[in-house]
Amino acid sequence: MNTKASVGAIHAAKTPRAVFPAMLRGALGRCPACGEGHLFRRYLKVADHCPACGEALFHQRADDAPPYFTIFIAGHLLVPVLLAFEVAYHPALWVHALIWIPVTILLCMALLPVVKGAIVGLQWALYMHGFDPDSPDEAELARG
Repeated sequence: MNTKASVGAIHAAKTPRAVFPAMLRGALGRCPACGEGHLFRRYLKVADHCPACGEALFHQRADDAPPYFTIFIAGHLLVPVLLAFEVAYHPALWVHALIWIPVTILLCMALLPVVKGAIVGLQWALYMHGFDPDSPDEAELARG
């Protein structure tokens, strides 16, 4: 049997999910499917199921992507401000450390759940990992 043809048929049969709205709902900490239930049960711990619609969320695999993108975004936001501050005021290094270390930590802590939620929304919208109802369970794939 041609596996590429059968995979293509499965993907064609799925209802397309809107990527941007799912990512936005996730970034806002809401279920990517319905936008009503809470995505997180704690700071970065994704809920097992949406309390509003029952969508299974436990199989998301955001892994290392949220910290990577958070650092990327925070760096692009802070470096221009830091450089402008340096050029305008020429403060001592201890002043930089006193200002920018806490600002960087707070910005990263604020961005991390937003980025993780957006990535979970992306995974849901693209039927990635366990969000595909037609895919075999990952435990079955590991057994072979």
